[in-house]
Amino acid sequence: MRRSSLLVMAAAALLACLPATASAQPLPVDYNFFAGIPNELADPGGSLPGSNDWSCRPSAMHPNPVVLIHGTAGGAQTNWGAYVPLLANEGYCVYALNYGALDVPWPLSAMGGMRPIAESGAQLAAFVERVRSATGARQVDFLSHSQGSLVGSYYLKRLDGAETVDKFVSLAGPWLGVYGDQMDVWRTVGQRLGVAADDLDRMVSAGVCSPCSELMGGSAFMRALNADGVYVPGVAYTNIATVYDEIATPYTSGLVAGPNAANIVVQDGCPADFSEHLAIAGSQRAAGYVLNALDPARQAAVPCEFVPPFTG
Repeated sequence: MRRSSLLVMAAAALLACLPATASAQPLPVDYNFFAGIPNELADPGGSLPGSNDWSCRPSAMHPNPVVLIHGTAGGAQTNWGAYVPLLANEGYCVYALNYGALDVPWPLSAMGGMRPIAESGAQLAAFVERVRSATGARQVDFLSHSQGSLVGSYYLKRLDGAETVDKFVSLAGPWLGVYGDQMDVWRTVGQRLGVAADDLDRMVSAGVCSPCSELMGGSAFMRALNADGVYVPGVAYTNIATVYDEIATPYTSGLVAGPNAANIVVQDGCPADFSEHLAIAGSQRAAGYVLNALDPARQAAVPCEFVPPFTG
């Protein structure tokens, strides 16, 4: 009986370290930013295989569920075609939401991140609570792309989410706003023409993309969001950026220094990586850095290979 009990205990300990939702065959991983689009076409508004399994229980190896926060005009499927299968294969409980979608017919409704960031942040807050309730996890980890970084930041700083997030990994996140100080030049020109700075910012949204004006460097929203600093103490940030970013420019906007922030440029040590704002979310090199950031004990070698722009 004693030997039997020991075997049962050993087996239980081993099972606790295995992914609860591991499948017999790993999910195929296509390192391409557009890899999730076929799924959206086949199942509008659905979830990628490997994500949003509300019966998933985090393993001892990966106790934090990973919440994926897409960028402007992205979605749970269209933005994360590479990352959902990758993370699921690694044994993570993976969750992706659609936030900020307009009340319009599909396929336009598949373009999320089009509402004010405060509204999107509230949607993220509700989603995180659903994930924590379903999994029993005290904290989650964030993986964001582009605007998703600021939606996540708003949740942490303005919706009391700081205690629920452990690690925050950002891909091409414009922490200081899109186009940074360059926007001040246009505001100055506008003011000389009789257009107030805030009115000029609102013109950027053109009545469709509400957060586009908020995302601009030096906007009233960005000034208010960063009034108490970019980062939240107690959260470990990893920022992954590309020198070829044509949206979050200058790319250093996504590399703000901080005691709890690690900054990575994918071209450092790998000039063959030509990923820009989109392709960085489909780059195998960037994915290697993401895996290391989510699991600091892992620290595996990150590949360096040719990465084309736009696709990854």
